[in-house]
Amino acid sequence: MDRRSFIRRAGAVGAGAAASALASPALAQEYPKITWKMTSSFPKSLDTIYGGAEDIAAHVSDATNGNFVIQTYEAGEIVPGAQAADAVSAGTVDAAHTCSYYFWNKDPTYAIGTAIPFGLNARLTNAWFYQGDGNKLMNEFYATQGIMGLPAGNTGAQMGGWFRKEINTLDDLKGLKMRIAGLAGKVIEKIGVIPQQDIAVSGVYDALDKGTVDAAEWVGPYDDLKLGLQKIAKYYYYPGWWEGGAVVHAFFNLEKWGALPKNYQAILADACAFANTNMLAKYDVKNPHALKDIVQQGVTLRPFSQEIMEACFQAASGLYADLSKSNAYFKRIYEDQVAYKKDAYLWMQLSEYTFDTFMMIQQRAGKL
Repeated sequence: MDRRSFIRRAGAVGAGAAASALASPALAQEYPKITWKMTSSFPKSLDTIYGGAEDIAAHVSDATNGNFVIQTYEAGEIVPGAQAADAVSAGTVDAAHTCSYYFWNKDPTYAIGTAIPFGLNARLTNAWFYQGDGNKLMNEFYATQGIMGLPAGNTGAQMGGWFRKEINTLDDLKGLKMRIAGLAGKVIEKIGVIPQQDIAVSGVYDALDKGTVDAAEWVGPYDDLKLGLQKIAKYYYYPGWWEGGAVVHAFFNLEKWGALPKNYQAILADACAFANTNMLAKYDVKNPHALKDIVQQGVTLRPFSQEIMEACFQAASGLYADLSKSNAYFKRIYEDQVAYKKDAYLWMQLSEYTFDTFMMIQQRAGKL
């Protein structure tokens, strides 16, 4: 080997060694070791809705070479599901995977973060959060609670719940005790139903079985089948007009979020967006099969009557008007969503609705 070749090669090796020496500290600065705890409001047995937290953790770990670790805990392991937001605000945990409307009793504005009766479907919910003012406005409110939130799951339009008896008229609902979440409880209270809102998912089966409630709602066919609700009540109603596209949020302690490196914030936001999309996709694949199973077990499907839907819509409109008079945050966010909803459904009733309706007719005719 001549001298010049040797020097060139020695220089290359030296440069490589120097680059290697610089790479480790640079990598350490870019991807510091961080471990967070995320509590869920759901049990692990409900794998699709609980799985959103696992999706977030897995994507964050993969994107940071295992340096940002989010440990996930099911409801009750650290705090009960109904205390998830408080735990994040207090710093007891760094994050939570939960539904914003579980905390509407603290402030009804929380309800808009998940779904309000006669709100938006899943597709329009995502549009409002991501391309409209949804994320911006909700996080202005969440900041007053010491948290920051991102959509991290969506169930799609839910079912209207399980009833022991057939419901045909408004009179059939009067005096009926129903497990129901969010502002929907206040709406159905206006038409004579007695809402039961302190029953966690783990207690829904027992409450219905023991007659503590006459009706109960959870999510939809896949989760409801897992809970075994088809064994107790034989009338399954639709639609869940109170949850047209229910969002599951990832809540982060505001100070902890602000202290994250910017690249970690971006990675976490991307992970939540994936969890949001993936959960809806899972439900859209799993619900049809679960619904067939439920019907085969002797359950009767029934739509809510037009009379009931109209009465509930009017009750909801009255409730929102009252809340808007006393709560500035609720008024501002609700009015923004309504303004978007008017235009969105103007568009959706054309191509989207017409196409879906045609395809549903073909499905019913056995042509698919």
